Amino acid sequence: MTVSVSVVVPTFNRNELLKCCLTHLFAQEYEPSSFEIIVVDDAQSRETRHLVESEGAKRRFPVLRYIPATTSHGPAAARNYGWRAASGKIIAFTDDDCLPSPGWLKAGVAAFTDGVAGVSGKLFIPIPPVPTDYEYNASLLQYADFVTANCFYLRDALTSVHGFDERFTAAWREDSDLFFRLLKEKRKMVCAPEAVVIHPVRSAPWGIGLKEHRKIMFNALLYKKHPLLYRRYIQRCPPWHYYCIVCTSILLPFSVFYDLRYMRIGLICIWVYMTGSFLLKRIWRTSRSLTHIAEMVITSIAIPYFAVFWRVYGAIKFRVFFL
Repeated sequence: MTVSVSVVVPTFNRNELLKCCLTHLFAQEYEPSSFEIIVVDDAQSRETRHLVESEGAKRRFPVLRYIPATTSHGPAAARNYGWRAASGKIIAFTDDDCLPSPGWLKAGVAAFTDGVAGVSGKLFIPIPPVPTDYEYNASLLQYADFVTANCFYLRDALTSVHGFDERFTAAWREDSDLFFRLLKEKRKMVCAPEAVVIHPVRSAPWGIGLKEHRKIMFNALLYKKHPLLYRRYIQRCPPWHYYCIVCTSILLPFSVFYDLRYMRIGLICIWVYMTGSFLLKRIWRTSRSLTHIAEMVITSIAIPYFAVFWRVYGAIKFRVFFL
């Protein structure tokens, strides 16, 4: 039996989602003996190991492997464990909360022609006609290229750049970093729109937008490594509106202490305008339910401060001037 493709799936205590993902991988329109599935468990869970082994036995799938992440942790490290243990010349990546379409693997592999080193599939993120702000933001991922929920690389290409940078300890920007490093090596990268993966949006707790901003610190690391590509593909300019809101808040006590009335009025007007514009932009495109509007009001006031804090934290942590 010759394995030509290895599918790497990192997971962390999400067994129900993983089971659905495996079910879709078992249904691939691809010769089962020609590909293997490698599940890398970042939680080293007995339940996950049992699930993988039992599903493999039940489906009689030729090669389904379970690998615990023992020393390094995080999604980047988990994917490194997977592809380094893989047997295939082509490595396909997806996530445990994704549902690859039946033709996903076949279409992705078929795109490796004429010196291609990497292939980006099509990610589809279904959301309601009137989504929440979290659902809307999550759906924007489907317009990005080479996200690890749906991409393929030659094993040799991964070896040449030493795989994923494990300093990206959250699921954020580690895929862009790998993509940028291969671009710098002048590797040929293409898209395969027929290689479709469905990525359902999971339910999120109230105020999830505040928690998600912690990941912004890794933007600083990506910018440090690839400043020009960062500005080209990720963010063309800093979020000046956030900085403006934070600066008005810092200057306001100063204007009160020195009784600078006109300055105080001006600062308040600027803060209200900038914060209100941010709020309206978020509400305009999303749900108008009372609970959602209440969440948008509170988080719109808080987000600029969280965003600036984590950007500054990332700049200090990774020692880079980053706005």
